[in-house]
Amino acid sequence: MKKVLTIAGSDSSGGAGIQADLKTFSAHGVFGMSVITAVTAQNTQGVFAVQDITPELIASQLDAIFTDIEVDAVKIGMVSQIDTIKTIADKLKQYKPKQVVLDPVMISKSGFDLLSPNAKEALIQDLIPLATLITPNLPEAEVITGRKITTIEEMKDAAIQIHSLGAQAVLVKGGHLENDATDICFNGEEFTSFNGVRINTTNTHGTGCTLSSAIASNLAKDIELIAAINEAKDYITLAIQHSFSIGKGVGPVHHFYSLYEKAGIHHV
Repeated sequence: MKKVLTIAGSDSSGGAGIQADLKTFSAHGVFGMSVITAVTAQNTQGVFAVQDITPELIASQLDAIFTDIEVDAVKIGMVSQIDTIKTIADKLKQYKPKQVVLDPVMISKSGFDLLSPNAKEALIQDLIPLATLITPNLPEAEVITGRKITTIEEMKDAAIQIHSLGAQAVLVKGGHLENDATDICFNGEEFTSFNGVRINTTNTHGTGCTLSSAIASNLAKDIELIAAINEAKDYITLAIQHSFSIGKGVGPVHHFYSLYEKAGIHHV
């Protein structure tokens, strides 16, 4: 069985962060492991508090995994502090995992800052060059590039700029576009467009975490990058179509819809 590691924050409501990552790994038939970078107090209505894990404990978690278990792919999510970022970068350089998918989590859907402003440059300088793929949404791509992005052509320009920072490939997600949901991938040589289906639901908590974890799972299974993204897009689309209306705010996606259907479980 392939083994995939998530390095990310914990979501107490279970819809995003390491909880979403581990659910996604299981749904893809890979063994999931986690290094927790922060503990959040959050629910469907927002993020209310964050406690960062010390760099020393993050380093110890990474050492514990890599010195014992072969890691086929790594997904990186919430890394909010400079010391956290530098610790992770140092350990990835030490252990050299084959695949690294970086989801540059910066702001929660409720507007809570999940990346400290002074840590942006550390993420750009230390983590982006280690990424097989980076998966920013439009607001995140705007922060990284320092430019406004409202069109497909501007997404392509942003992808080129982010690729120049050292990532092997860039997937700029277009879910925030007006009247469109196209994603753009750039691998340094060519663009690939992924046409999205805009689904009429507010239950989209954890979509970015889930998509990046699905891609990491597929890469761990030695699926080629574009096919890995395509399959992950199909997975997240189905998960959003059958998302949950739980809580009083933005509900989570359904990570196990296909498995529930196969098991004859049609009501959740």
